[in-house]
Amino acid sequence: MEKPSVTQRKRLKIRARRLTRRVLPFVASLFMATPLAAPVARTSAAGMETKMPSAKALQSAFFDQRLHDLYRDLQVEQQGLRYEVFEKAVTGYFNLKNENKLNDKQLLTVIDFDLPSTEKRLWVLDLASKQVVFHTLVAHGHNSGENVATNFSNENESNMSSLGFYVTQAEYVGKHGRSLKLNGVDEGYNDNALMRSVVMHGADYVSEEFIKQNGRLGRSLGCPALPMDQYAEIIDTVGNGTCLFLNGSDTSYSSKYLNEDVAMNTLLTTNS
Repeated sequence: MEKPSVTQRKRLKIRARRLTRRVLPFVASLFMATPLAAPVARTSAAGMETKMPSAKALQSAFFDQRLHDLYRDLQVEQQGLRYEVFEKAVTGYFNLKNENKLNDKQLLTVIDFDLPSTEKRLWVLDLASKQVVFHTLVAHGHNSGENVATNFSNENESNMSSLGFYVTQAEYVGKHGRSLKLNGVDEGYNDNALMRSVVMHGADYVSEEFIKQNGRLGRSLGCPALPMDQYAEIIDTVGNGTCLFLNGSDTSYSSKYLNEDVAMNTLLTTNS
């Protein structure tokens, strides 16, 4: 069967979301109890039967509404985090949670390399308390671009950043001091991160002072380098099993962790 186009899916989501707002308590209780319930029908006063959207469409609308509510509660739009980036990051978070790859902290780190290095483009989000834990500067790889990262690579010695989803691992002390290992889980896009030693670490070229002097941040060899006055606290917070999503403009990027069906079923079954 031919899959619906992106435009058709968006139109269906919008229609279903409008209906969901009116019957949200009913939808929530229905799908928490019976996620695969059959389509519902109702009879109007004139005797005309009107079919509501399918169960899957309502589930999708409920998931979409929850994400919009979370986005609103976190107040990250005012900080420059676009909804389309947030949506991808949270979808991946729930996919990774479904595979038991994450710890119980409910933390999500988002880096948007579509933004210039002169802007704060890293967010650490606490999805449980709906709070922004950190919002700060972050550097990209030397060969990814000047002020804006436009080129990405998974190859060793490319000195570029790598897009996609990561799961944080343990910290260690290396040439940059305290550093946090990052396990890239998107095959072909960032799964060489450990071999390339792509890690979170502090760098003195990640600061407002450096921006004032150079018009941009300094650049790493592919690591998401952090400000010296924050990196240790960020490593302490997000280490050992939290989700990191690195976004950037690359039309070739795809990920199995952007499966909306898995994400919404995980959200509904865990009531996160």
